[in-house]
Amino acid sequence: MTDSIFTKIIKEEIPARKIFENEHVMAIMDLSQVTRGHTLIITKKPVRNIFEYDEDLAANVFSSLPIVAKAVKEHNPDVKGLNILMNNEAVASQTVFHSHIHLLPRYSEDDDFGLKWSDNSDQYTDAELDNIQSELIKALEGMTK
Repeated sequence: MTDSIFTKIIKEEIPARKIFENEHVMAIMDLSQVTRGHTLIITKKPVRNIFEYDEDLAANVFSSLPIVAKAVKEHNPDVKGLNILMNNEAVASQTVFHSHIHLLPRYSEDDDFGLKWSDNSDQYTDAELDNIQSELIKALEGMTK
């Protein structure tokens, strides 16, 4: 993996507004500030995204999430909620290929961020859903052996 902007921040080659750090992650303010207080949790291990995590890395990264999330919520009494978002690969809008998690404070349903969910509940038949379920179970069984 080549040096990303996040690798350079971790190595302190470029500045960042760091708010938290431990041996596994660094949390910094996102320069884009999609919403006020938008924060990123960056893995110190240079992995591309969730598909390169092992159980230890996941435990170490995700155990820092509530710590940073509580700080993001508490920094401003107007924060009403929080979106936690992780983009994995370009098709999912990942633009920096170094694993990171976005924490986006929400102030109202009309702030500068939103997710669009489509109700596709009638898109698949029961047989198709059963097939997808079987495929996922088979994939999980293959990974846990």
